Amino acid sequence: MTTTAMTAEDQRSLITRCRKYLSKGRASLGEMFGGDVEQFSSGAWLHTAGGRRILNCGGYGVFLMGARHPRVLAEVTRQLAANPVATRLLLEPEVVSAAEALVSVVPDGLQKVHFACGGAEAVEAAIKLARAHGKRHLVSMESGYHGKTMGALSVTAKDTFQDPFLPLLPGVSRVPYGDAAGLEAVLEGHEGEACVIVEPIQGEAGVIVPPEGYLRDVERLCRRYGAFFVLDEIQTGLGRLGYWWGADREGVVPDVLLVGKGLSGGVVPVSALVASVEAFRPFDRDPFIHTSTFSGNPLAMAAAYGAITTIREEGLVERAADLGRVLITEIERIARQVLGDRVREVRGMGLLIGVEFTVPGLAGDLLLELIGAGVLANHSLNSSTVMRLTPPAVLTQDDVTFLLDAFECAARAVLK
Repeated sequence: MTTTAMTAEDQRSLITRCRKYLSKGRASLGEMFGGDVEQFSSGAWLHTAGGRRILNCGGYGVFLMGARHPRVLAEVTRQLAANPVATRLLLEPEVVSAAEALVSVVPDGLQKVHFACGGAEAVEAAIKLARAHGKRHLVSMESGYHGKTMGALSVTAKDTFQDPFLPLLPGVSRVPYGDAAGLEAVLEGHEGEACVIVEPIQGEAGVIVPPEGYLRDVERLCRRYGAFFVLDEIQTGLGRLGYWWGADREGVVPDVLLVGKGLSGGVVPVSALVASVEAFRPFDRDPFIHTSTFSGNPLAMAAAYGAITTIREEGLVERAADLGRVLITEIERIARQVLGDRVREVRGMGLLIGVEFTVPGLAGDLLLELIGAGVLANHSLNSSTVMRLTPPAVLTQDDVTFLLDAFECAARAVLK
């Protein structure tokens, strides 16, 4: 491990420069978390300039296989030495290999891939693809999160994020999550012209798990009323839930599946839209109606191929399911024992875990105490009462013990 030593003065200087050249709010956030600086990451752990070693159970779902996985690094290093960015005119093999690998693990019936760089870009592509089919009325779910570019923001159902940028796209309805009857009522009024976008589990809403059969109801209603069905698995897909996809849990096949976060292998940002042949037809006919200079760039494609291969070969989907059962059970036990009725619920699936509190501010307090105890977690953008854990599937038994001990230590600390 090679790092550059930073003194306390160096760290203060970094905060000052962040405030000057980036964002005052981002600098303040860094100060709130102690002003330490991350410098090196490997597997489930990151190391800071202050000499700390922190278990990374955050990263908003990116690090399913931890940081700098050797297989992903090898693929990226190979490609970096050969052809990291392509011309976009000649044929290029890495993007074909990555698309083929991705199609091999998605639900049957999804065959065509469009790559992007970030999750919101994949959402934008899905909205445009729906419009190309004449589906101009967007239906999203209350507390849903799909990104913050203008189209994606139109279906990210939180006024705090939307209000500064109004007007957004017209013709958008919000429906309560998990409410199939409410969805049907909207689709009845927009038969043949709607696009429905939904998450299998709402991550940023605080890890909201819908009723059993909800996704099957969404698929059934989309087919009945001629709606375009987009399933946003940017956070939930590629094993995070202990299934390859949330779609697999209920056996649904959307028109479009959105992929991101874990597709990067924790190394190079990449996202994707995977569609049925029929849904993809407008993009198939004309490759220039939706493009991006860095879409399918070989470096990102090497990372995506390495990530998919690693997840499959190392059994990380099954590992996520097994770890999740242990962690959810034990975190709930500790939370109930230490915090009592201050905890409303511990919930989740696989390695997407939320702890909801009844006391305002307690989620933030626990987040700070947890990082002080050596574990990084996340808040939830659409729910201030929920702390979220997205551990990697490469945790060892010692890592699990460390996480649970740190959680108990942090829980006791917030009571002092």
